[in-house]
Amino acid sequence: MIRNPQTVVIKIGSNVLTMDDGSPDVQRMRNLVDQMAFLLEKGIRVVLVTSGAVAFGRKSQQLSAKTEAVSKKQVWAAIGQIALIRSYQELFSQKGYPIAQLMVTKEDFRDRTHYLNMKNCLDGLLKNQIVPVINENDAVAVTELMFTDNDELAGLVAAMIDADSLILLTNVDGIYKGHPSDPDSELITHVGQKMPDLSQYIATQTSAFGRGGMLTKMTMAKKSADLGIEVLIANGKKEGVLTDFYNQQLRCTYFEPGKSKHNQKKWIAHSDTYSKGEIIINEGAKKALLSEKITSLLPIGILSINGAFLKGDIIRIMDSSGQRIGLGKAEYGAETARDKIGLSGQRPLVHYDYLYISESH
Repeated sequence: MIRNPQTVVIKIGSNVLTMDDGSPDVQRMRNLVDQMAFLLEKGIRVVLVTSGAVAFGRKSQQLSAKTEAVSKKQVWAAIGQIALIRSYQELFSQKGYPIAQLMVTKEDFRDRTHYLNMKNCLDGLLKNQIVPVINENDAVAVTELMFTDNDELAGLVAAMIDADSLILLTNVDGIYKGHPSDPDSELITHVGQKMPDLSQYIATQTSAFGRGGMLTKMTMAKKSADLGIEVLIANGKKEGVLTDFYNQQLRCTYFEPGKSKHNQKKWIAHSDTYSKGEIIINEGAKKALLSEKITSLLPIGILSINGAFLKGDIIRIMDSSGQRIGLGKAEYGAETARDKIGLSGQRPLVHYDYLYISESH
């Protein structure tokens, strides 16, 4: 684990903040805020990504049985967000720390300008020792614009602010080689950069109060680790989980970070949803991009182009068998790119500085 992390993103899942009957666990919130205050006292910058608005709303307001499921969730989120943030404000202020609320949707990450506006806001808050408390705006997010869950949001935020550590708090100690409730299940404590896919071990059911399961946690953890951020999946219901993290005694699943990427590459890595086209490359180009050398994507290595994209759009880079190699920002539009397919001596379609290669190769 990183000895002295400077910036930590902590994501608290709804299953950590709720009791068995679905009501908010305010005592658990208090314990976690006390521990976050401990990290702040140690000079660590803390960003909190929190679930729990729907659970708070569900507890405080009964809705008509005729209300459809999506509307129920939106209404509960809108009501519950007030109670959730008020609870955090009270608990943090008792420890002497101001907080700020950020409500976001996936749209807020859609382009570099939007992204940098959010980054500037977060940087400003952290420089002034204010704890950003971030949640997805479930009241307005519609399905196709939703994050997979707050794990995805936490991964995006960790990449955006160049965090050292991302801690995903759930209701189990991490990823097991079996069902977590089976006493014979072994906890996977360390995931290295070259580890095989762990999805074979993961049950796909989700909790009653959250959207995502362990599979989305693992996917996001791997991506964040690939970008140079250490990731820990740990049990937020355990006493002292964050102090154990600080003391490097935490029982969890730890994802070893790779080499840190530049911030623009981190943004591109999370931009698949907004990609506008597809570039199919030949074996020579694939080999060059996957090598250790600094390589841009040149038209000579392109076999074909799908979709209509403009300069500045995010495009997917695929090999001839349909496997995704990475993502990049187009230096010029699809029409110009089609005219240059297979030609040598052309300027790159994707410059190395704006190229993200998936680490799974």
